[in-house]
Amino acid sequence: MATSVQPAPSPVPASPHLLDNPAWAALTGPHAAFAERLGGAARYPADVAAFTALADPEDPAAWADLAKLLGPGTVALVNGAPGAPGDWEVLEHGQGVQLVATSLRSEPAPEAVRLGTDDTEEILDLVARTKPGPFKERTVTLGTYLGIREEGRLVALAGERLHPPGWTEISAVCTDPGFRGRGLATRLVRAVAHGIRERGEAPFLHAAASNTNAIRLYESIGFTLRRRTTFLAVRTPAAG
Repeated sequence: MATSVQPAPSPVPASPHLLDNPAWAALTGPHAAFAERLGGAARYPADVAAFTALADPEDPAAWADLAKLLGPGTVALVNGAPGAPGDWEVLEHGQGVQLVATSLRSEPAPEAVRLGTDDTEEILDLVARTKPGPFKERTVTLGTYLGIREEGRLVALAGERLHPPGWTEISAVCTDPGFRGRGLATRLVRAVAHGIRERGEAPFLHAAASNTNAIRLYESIGFTLRRRTTFLAVRTPAAG
């Protein structure tokens, strides 16, 4: 009896992971109340966060939606895009890493204080001196931000930024240069992660690929590299 040979089934492409496009997942999910959206493009208000998002960073239609949403000649940050359409000006093409908490020990930090909009001036001063990444006047409203004070002065900070379903990004991790080497940032990262896990969510974070000291620290306390990332600082096309 002849044996028929069945063709091998075609491989099923893996579904994209939420963390492959976290800004879009956040703005169309838990952060939808912040979202300014048009078609396949979305953004945070300019005083909340610098990030924009595309449903598909390789879709020209999504880029066209983003241009309409932002208006001509506007500078924005786009994550996860390999490049921008030819009529966009690319101001910076950066490399980063995304890490997820796999063996991080999380615990409250009794000395930490919850920060809010009344603390914005101090936060912006610390961020300007330590440069942990983009931080705007209302970034503190995105989630829980914790700080450590010494004699009333804010000397360390960490908080929550992007919020895809089931995940929360730890961000703005920084310490005043005069207070480094005491583990303040690590205590705050553990404390922010504790709050995230109390909600049944998982912590993750981003860092510039060039910031090897920070990456080494995060890995030493229980974060694992998930993927390498790209980000673009771009300017939308001028009005035609």
